[in-house]
Amino acid sequence: MSKIKVAMVDDQALIREGLKSLLSLSDKIDVVSQASDGEEAIAQLKSGLDAEVLLLDIRMPKATGIDVLKFMQAENINIPALILTTFDDHDLIMQGMQSGAKGYLLKDISLEHLVDAIEKVVAGELVIQPALTERLMQSFNQPNESTKAELVEPLTDKELEILKLIANGFANKEIAETLFNAEGTIRNQVSVILAKLNVRDRTRAVLKAIELGLF
Repeated sequence: MSKIKVAMVDDQALIREGLKSLLSLSDKIDVVSQASDGEEAIAQLKSGLDAEVLLLDIRMPKATGIDVLKFMQAENINIPALILTTFDDHDLIMQGMQSGAKGYLLKDISLEHLVDAIEKVVAGELVIQPALTERLMQSFNQPNESTKAELVEPLTDKELEILKLIANGFANKEIAETLFNAEGTIRNQVSVILAKLNVRDRTRAVLKAIELGLF
């Protein structure tokens, strides 16, 4: 089984070396590149960076993680990016997700959870650390009549339950196991949720739900 090729972007050398040492303990991950700021990361991407996942800091000199994500969007570079942060900065996290990041994690995450998150984004899943999700949700007001009116159709209690599990990084199979439903049933319900929220993917569904105060 080939290892997942990971590139790291962080302006703190100690953080980069710490993450590299941590990931070297896994036989599933190969750290193939490091960049000390967003500008260097963009240069690497322009040169055809051969990576399957980008571990990306948000706050960096010269060019931020948001700048890197926006460059990737503009150039149609489809390497999934995971935001790694020590900051409880809701606005930046929201900007990162809106700019195409596939998840966000705290830098003190364990090796097991970090490797699991990398595997999930490679598989096309959304990864959001519950501790951060809870803080992000709390930063928004509860829904009022005007926000409710933005929904095409109100979500049922079951759909809200599924949406909360999506926000906590659960894949369809995990949601099915948690709610004792068939995976196909959950897949159909997720499609209905996306339609009601008028979004095209799970990431935007979570962002829209947080903005509307649905949690």
